Amino acid sequence: MWISQAPALALLLIHWVFGQKPPVSETGSVICKLQGTSAQPALSKQGDFLIGGIFAFHYDFILEQNYTRHPLPLQCTGRLYSRELRFARAMEFAIQEINNRLDILPNVTLGYQIYDSCGTLPMAVKVAFQFANGLDPGFIIDPSCQAVAKVAAVIGDSNSTPSIGIARLLGLFRVPQVSHFATCACLSDKRQYPAFFRTIPSDHYQAAALAQLVKHFGWTWIGAIRSDSDYGNNGMASFLKAAQKEGICVEYSVAFSSSSPQSKVERVAEIIRSSTSKTIVAFTNSVDIRILMEELTKKTTPLLQWIGCEAWLTDPEVLKFGELAGALGFGIERSIIPRFREFLLDLSAVQVTESPILQELWEDTFNCRLAQHQSNLDTGKGLKICTGTENLSAVNVPYTDTSQLRISNMVYKAMYAIAHAIHGVVCKDNENQQPQCNKNTVVQPYQVLEQLKKVNFTTNGYPVGFDSNGDPVPTYELVNWQESEDGTLHFVTVGRYDASKPKDQQFSMSRNISWMNKQSPVPVSVCSVRCHPGTRKAAQKGRPVCCYDCLPCGEGEISNETDSTDCISCPDEYWPNSQRDECLPKLVEFLSLDEVLGIILAVCSIAGACMVVAVAVIFYRHRASPIVRANNSELSFLLLFSLTLCFLCSLTFIGQPSDWSCMLRHTAFGITFVLCISCVLGKTIVVLTAFKATIPGNSIMKWFGPPQQRMTVVCFTSVQALICTLWLVLSPPFPIKNMSLYKERIILECNLGSAGAFWAVLGYIGLLAFLCFVLAFLARKLPDNFNEAKFITFSMLIFCAVWITFIPTYVSSPGKFTVAVEIFAILASSFGLMACIFVPKCFIIIFRPEQNTKKHLMGKVPSKSL
Repeated sequence: MWISQAPALALLLIHWVFGQKPPVSETGSVICKLQGTSAQPALSKQGDFLIGGIFAFHYDFILEQNYTRHPLPLQCTGRLYSRELRFARAMEFAIQEINNRLDILPNVTLGYQIYDSCGTLPMAVKVAFQFANGLDPGFIIDPSCQAVAKVAAVIGDSNSTPSIGIARLLGLFRVPQVSHFATCACLSDKRQYPAFFRTIPSDHYQAAALAQLVKHFGWTWIGAIRSDSDYGNNGMASFLKAAQKEGICVEYSVAFSSSSPQSKVERVAEIIRSSTSKTIVAFTNSVDIRILMEELTKKTTPLLQWIGCEAWLTDPEVLKFGELAGALGFGIERSIIPRFREFLLDLSAVQVTESPILQELWEDTFNCRLAQHQSNLDTGKGLKICTGTENLSAVNVPYTDTSQLRISNMVYKAMYAIAHAIHGVVCKDNENQQPQCNKNTVVQPYQVLEQLKKVNFTTNGYPVGFDSNGDPVPTYELVNWQESEDGTLHFVTVGRYDASKPKDQQFSMSRNISWMNKQSPVPVSVCSVRCHPGTRKAAQKGRPVCCYDCLPCGEGEISNETDSTDCISCPDEYWPNSQRDECLPKLVEFLSLDEVLGIILAVCSIAGACMVVAVAVIFYRHRASPIVRANNSELSFLLLFSLTLCFLCSLTFIGQPSDWSCMLRHTAFGITFVLCISCVLGKTIVVLTAFKATIPGNSIMKWFGPPQQRMTVVCFTSVQALICTLWLVLSPPFPIKNMSLYKERIILECNLGSAGAFWAVLGYIGLLAFLCFVLAFLARKLPDNFNEAKFITFSMLIFCAVWITFIPTYVSSPGKFTVAVEIFAILASSFGLMACIFVPKCFIIIFRPEQNTKKHLMGKVPSKSL
């Protein structure tokens, strides 16, 4: 029942607001009187059902209040915005079409009352009260009262803040409101605004689209301005939330409005001039952007790439600001309304005189005064009198501009939606027959509200319908301000945004964009330059995340993407290139025959072996000579054989390590060197025993004859062979990739397997060498002309010096040089043995044959200096 009492309840609400108690009649009925003076509609027409319209024809109002008399009614003032008048006339045109149709509300006439809200909340709320109450001076609330709201539905307002006030009031009585231009996302909340619908998408989607647009062109450092209103504040809040998700930073975010002091507008302009961002997102209405642009043009302002919202981006009156050339943003899809232009232009002087708002349009457009408005003051200003023959088709003003019908189509669709809703209440559709409508039906606003939730139709090719939040399907055109050849700016559609599609398909481009100052490349607006691959972003302390330094990746790390936040480590066997943007396989290093060092060592090894073979040939050819026979030819040939193996075993250290080469190189080295030292040790013992044998009665030689000498060599060598066998069985050497020595290289080397076994092999060689050195040192002064013990002493001295030096050098040498040091020690000690033991003998054999006699060797002939 309370729905039917909506007008009276609204009056009671007014009494409560002003602190007054409504009077009560003798019968107990409540008498309510309308407070204040009702405003007259700007445009109106009678009909069976009345539709309300609220548009912002002006953007200011006068309120005279001196608290000594009853205040005068609110009065809109300021210049007329003829674009808004075109919106209102789109409502008139739609109602005219509907009244002439036979498929929608046949035999039913829709009427309308259209008011000016001044773009302000007080006037909008006042008009909303009138729509709920009507213009009757008083009401009597009685149980038999069946009064309903004056209008079946309301279209408007053009701004979010007035629309919020209207929606809160009309929502109390469930009077449906359909807005054509209120985009605040807050209005989608059905708990607060249960009766609100709109044909324009919510700013929630526009904000997301703007964030995607800014991200698409790489603008990560932007400025943000907004109208200090519900529209601007809520729209910017949605945009900033979406921008944060896209990684966009805002240098500044400031608000102002047309009612702000001039000092605040100047401060906003100065912030814009002093900023470092080159892209600015403006979530303002058309009035506020004009005020700001007028202030910016007073001083030199850097070129900026403006990103706009639909509230001002497609407003023709803003096109006069050339500083906005190249502006980019989203607008409602451009449309065509057949015969609408003819309707707008079909105004005669008689029609104009019947409507104050049309009179104002006529006078402003043609800069004249209608006869009934002419005054002496106007004559003094030189204003001419309108003749009535003026032609609207000959002028270009926002009212007559139908090339970009965007918001006008939203009004057109809103009116058709309401008509379909009323049709659903008062008409019955019959298949293949004209609908039957009862225009005498009492239409309750809540019935229209329920029908509006169900509407789903297409008019002029444009779908109309609402989701559960009262919003339409969000689609936008990407609009760019481009300069034509004559220097004028015009709107060009360069892309599209459809929020109903998957995210990666919502945004599409259809043609080239003209940027600020006709720049061909996309403007750059970043706080910090992009970090190239090979570097990472490091946030600057106390600044937004878009402000950062580019630091090179650390050792072993790469980044292969631009603006990478982190560097990634290369796999173990890979290393970054010089740019540190790619992981390449590490250089594999080992001592090979393809490099100079390997070739030199291999040549020395083979040369040494060849020299030993040559010595063996010389000895063999002169095996019957005294010097060969005197030096134990059997041990000499065995020593030459072992030296050959010593030279050749160094070749096993050259080349890529493998399981077999690792096991062979150390064991072959250990056994051959022990065999070599054992032969030298045997020769030393032979020298000592031979001297002792010259003493009368001494029979030591029979205890150390050739069999014993061979057994000594076999025994000493067998010990080393046993050590090597245990080494290979228990923990053999194996190839490894050493990646700890060099970070950028892989060293292929042989792991010893058992370090103890390796040092046992070396220690045993060292022990035999030391023993041989001591014995040879003791025999160095024996009375022979050619005392071999002297040369053995020198050879052992060289051998021990080489291997003592080898140990620290081997431990400290890196990579392949470790192997080179070991080969060098093998070759040096082998050459030392051969040079000290065999070269003097070969010299005598070849160059001093006269000394190669038994007498000379026995000291019977005085020796000559070598």
